[in-house]
Amino acid sequence: MQSQVWNSLITLKDEFIDTFNQYGTEIQEEGMDRFNQPGWINRVWTSNDFRRAHVDVVDARESKGLWMMHVCIFPHIGSDAPIYGFDVVAGHKLMTGAFHDFSTTVNEQHPMIDVFASIVEPLQWKRERQLPEWAQAIFTDHMMAASAVKQEHEIKQVIDTAIESLSYYVNHVGHYLGNADNELTIAAQNRYAYYQKQNPHTPRVMKSLGLNEEDVDAFVQHCLFPEIKP
Repeated sequence: MQSQVWNSLITLKDEFIDTFNQYGTEIQEEGMDRFNQPGWINRVWTSNDFRRAHVDVVDARESKGLWMMHVCIFPHIGSDAPIYGFDVVAGHKLMTGAFHDFSTTVNEQHPMIDVFASIVEPLQWKRERQLPEWAQAIFTDHMMAASAVKQEHEIKQVIDTAIESLSYYVNHVGHYLGNADNELTIAAQNRYAYYQKQNPHTPRVMKSLGLNEEDVDAFVQHCLFPEIKP
């Protein structure tokens, strides 16, 4: 079944993977093999510039008529650079939700966040998503949060924004290595992971797509946003 939304997002997924292959080295995280199943893909990369890049895709187009992707890039410990996050859930005709942010670690005034703000500032959506408390605790005021994205120009906005900000991120995140306290950056990244785990929507959607409940719970707690052990 042809779908402009799905085709565009699959092209974006390939762009993420190609970029991480170019700028990083794919690694096999302990325990992650459990969460690579038919219709469920998880891949992780690391590099000298970023600590962890993760692509998580659930393809339930045939069974549930839905497709979802999560992408997150964490800077290295000791860097005050923000965290790159992109999430989308899409049906055949529209993206039910699309979210994107450069989230603060230890520096709310970070120049990378300023650049991200300039990228998303021109965007306009028919419906913006109201963020819940857990999200307000970690996302910036510049966050892209859109609902019911179905117009061709809106779909293009989401794709182009994610690609432009990805290129900027991977080419600049490494410039900020070693300019922040290790303990503070560990605490900041763990805080981000903690609040992401408070999001009830992620496991609910994944389970609704047919994934095993026990697998989803273990994945969210230990592999989707793994906390750094001191």
